[in-house]
Amino acid sequence: MKTIVITGSTSGIGKELTKHFAKDNRVFAGYRNGKFLEELKSLGVIPFYINLTDSASICEAADFIVSQTDKIDTLINVAGCVVAGAVEDIDVSRIREQFEVNTFAHLDFSQRLLDLLDNGKIINISSMSSFGIFPFVAPYCASKRALDILFNSMLLETKRNIKIVSVKPGVIATPLWQKSIDNNKDSIDNPRGFEKEMRFMVKNAAKNQTNGLDVEKVVKLIAEIDASNNPKPSYTVGLDAKIAEILAKLPQGCINKIIKDNLKRRIKS
Repeated sequence: MKTIVITGSTSGIGKELTKHFAKDNRVFAGYRNGKFLEELKSLGVIPFYINLTDSASICEAADFIVSQTDKIDTLINVAGCVVAGAVEDIDVSRIREQFEVNTFAHLDFSQRLLDLLDNGKIINISSMSSFGIFPFVAPYCASKRALDILFNSMLLETKRNIKIVSVKPGVIATPLWQKSIDNNKDSIDNPRGFEKEMRFMVKNAAKNQTNGLDVEKVVKLIAEIDASNNPKPSYTVGLDAKIAEILAKLPQGCINKIIKDNLKRRIKS
């Protein structure tokens, strides 16, 4: 029986991972919304409250886990959000919030648990967006790229025996898409010259929620990574993610032209 810590355990990838690992392991499951507490308890996991926008909450969550165990086999950083809109228009405070949730909070939480993770693994749910800039979700792309860079540097620098892995899914059918619509109402309702683009983004997000890759494929891959003694530092999941990885190797000018032309064509259609 392993000890697994998972953030974002109440929806999407995190929820399915929690259900999968709870069958045979001791799982600490992070939640923010108290309405999910009883559901987590019914899985036989140990719930812990964590708000990734609150440094005190991150500290308290880590302290709680340290008080309950002297070893963590795998930490899976899942929780995240999407800030969308045109960069020229997004309030910088929203971009700071994006980095706080998707990047800095995971680093803070992981640092506080490092002493328990010797001979263990950290698995971060990144995104194919980390390979480049996708228009109107640039804060999300940048936060995931920063997450990858910081944790890969930790992998290179640490004297502990910790495997650190980035998992980069493509479009996955999860509630994240509807949440992203709800969380970006200002950009959607006040597009300020980007009306067509915002309408396209909303329709595309709604489509992705049902047409994306089955979340079980991500869960299966992460289970294989967890079981591996020598996992790779990075994995892509889904054809779209593999295409993004290939495109990222092109000159930036070529990438920009491909993305811009593709966006225009898709908005027209």
